[in-house]
Amino acid sequence: MSFRYSWFLIAFALAPAVAPAQWLGRPIPGTPRTADGKPNLAAPAPRLADGKPDLSGTWESESEGGNRAGVSAAGPPNKYFSNVLADFKTPESIMQPATLAQYNKSVKAEFADSPLAHCQPAGMPLADAMTNPYKLVQTPGLIMMMYERDTTFRQIYTDGRSLPADPQPTWLGYSVGRWDGDTLVVETNGVTDRAWLDARGHTHTEGLHITERFHRVNFGKMEVAITIDDPKAYTKPFSYTLVQNLFPDSDVLEFFCSDDEKDVNHYRGK
Repeated sequence: MSFRYSWFLIAFALAPAVAPAQWLGRPIPGTPRTADGKPNLAAPAPRLADGKPDLSGTWESESEGGNRAGVSAAGPPNKYFSNVLADFKTPESIMQPATLAQYNKSVKAEFADSPLAHCQPAGMPLADAMTNPYKLVQTPGLIMMMYERDTTFRQIYTDGRSLPADPQPTWLGYSVGRWDGDTLVVETNGVTDRAWLDARGHTHTEGLHITERFHRVNFGKMEVAITIDDPKAYTKPFSYTLVQNLFPDSDVLEFFCSDDEKDVNHYRGK
């Protein structure tokens, strides 16, 4: 089975059935607008009273087809959703032997062991690359990321605390953030090794350390530069950048992968 087919099954299982909802299409106060009343997505990034950029809003990772701000993703997800090592000509060269063996095992099984195919959560950093909306709420001392898929949440503490020294592993890990000028730098550890880095089966150990750099370019666009550092799984750290597009006057809805799930029984790798 080709990876394209396995991606299709996974992505189909992820896609929520969108229905009319009362919380969509309601004008959000403070949104800059053009003369015709539409959100001005090219306007400068908003700032809070303390002068820091306000990252709040409903966002979605840009697809490979280049969906733009305010328009839902079309076509396959971005290449890093499929493969975090997409920029390497010989990705196996930076994979530790055990990591490469596990990856080859998943390939042989036609990705039937994918957490996403079994309605398990998208761990970090895969959650950043999903073409499902998430809502970011920025408050003093804490930033909340509420993902539409499986109605899950992530907490990023900006109150000066350090990462836990011996964390109990979870799907989204433990995150702390600090500001570097206009960029929010987020450090994450404690991500369970059951989670994949991408949909293609690249795994990691529970020693994984993730650094994300959130930079809101303008009102409708945000860039997230991600660095993966896991010496037990990869011979060196590697980085890639995702584009996040704003959905103005919108919101996230309730969606659970397991509701009426029928795909896994037809998965070729079973």
